[in-house]
Amino acid sequence: MSIQVAVCGPRHCTDQDAENAREIGRLLAQAGAVVLNGGGSGVMAAVSAGARSVGGIVVGVRPGATRDDANPDLDVVLATNMGEARNAILVWSADAVIVVGGSWGTLSELALARRRGVPVISIGGWQLLDADGEPVPDAPPAAATPVEAVDFALSHA
Repeated sequence: MSIQVAVCGPRHCTDQDAENAREIGRLLAQAGAVVLNGGGSGVMAAVSAGARSVGGIVVGVRPGATRDDANPDLDVVLATNMGEARNAILVWSADAVIVVGGSWGTLSELALARRRGVPVISIGGWQLLDADGEPVPDAPPAAATPVEAVDFALSHA
């Protein structure tokens, strides 16, 4: 069975986040991992395109009742009709999670993954600090590069 890695990130992302996501998708697919994401635009579209560019398998978990608004680089689209609750499906299906950039939905995916005990790494995204400005003890590590993020995800899955 293949390792399944969820790549989570906002639909409105920076150019750097999109570039990181594309490279992460490519690297995951080259390693034989199945790439899971929310199936929309932004980071989700970029990671999908990166994985598909090298023949990877990409699954999108959509919040709506149809597949109509899914990005074109998905092999499988799951229309959940569950809104943001689909984030739990995405995280529960993953062996590891890579967080690219940040939005409120992305933060919920990070939190759900940590709560479940799924290995999580972020790149260019959320930093979790306590009231004194120190990193929370079980905060996910931050990657400096897509290679570092993928290596972490694959070695901890």
